[in-house]
Amino acid sequence: MACLQICTYPDPILRRKAEPVTTIDRDIHRLIDEMAETMYSAPGIGLAANQVGKAQRVLVVDLQRPEYDRGLLVLVNPKIVAASGETTYEEGCLSVPEFFSNVKRYEQVTVQAMDKDGNPVEVSASGLLAVVLQHEIDHLEGRLFIDHLGTITRELFKRKWKKRLKEDKA
Repeated sequence: MACLQICTYPDPILRRKAEPVTTIDRDIHRLIDEMAETMYSAPGIGLAANQVGKAQRVLVVDLQRPEYDRGLLVLVNPKIVAASGETTYEEGCLSVPEFFSNVKRYEQVTVQAMDKDGNPVEVSASGLLAVVLQHEIDHLEGRLFIDHLGTITRELFKRKWKKRLKEDKA
């Protein structure tokens, strides 16, 4: 297996809506394995396929904390089917490195998807897991966490990001 390159803002793939997976085959299994390896080595707690340049509806999550005993969670074609409550979490993103901001999300979500073997699964989550699932599903819809920011915060982010891009080129 190999680590994949993580696409960073403003790469156009991050704004592209991912296509549903129609067949779970060796290629999808390889993608899942490589996404997990990439997420762990980044290090991160979630990764959507379009973050590694693949516009397919696949995500991996592992909160890597003792209080979350799930381990690696793989969801293919995930969709949120129920949501309630409200919470605010400070979010960051492997595709928007070194930028963090508070984002309002649902406190609880229920997600339906397929697992890596094509079996239907339903995940009911609250707290951090609910936030991460919403964040990663947003990626599959072509949205970034910065899209949830208020106008002033988003403009500050854009200015800082443009400055950073200029410095990186210098």
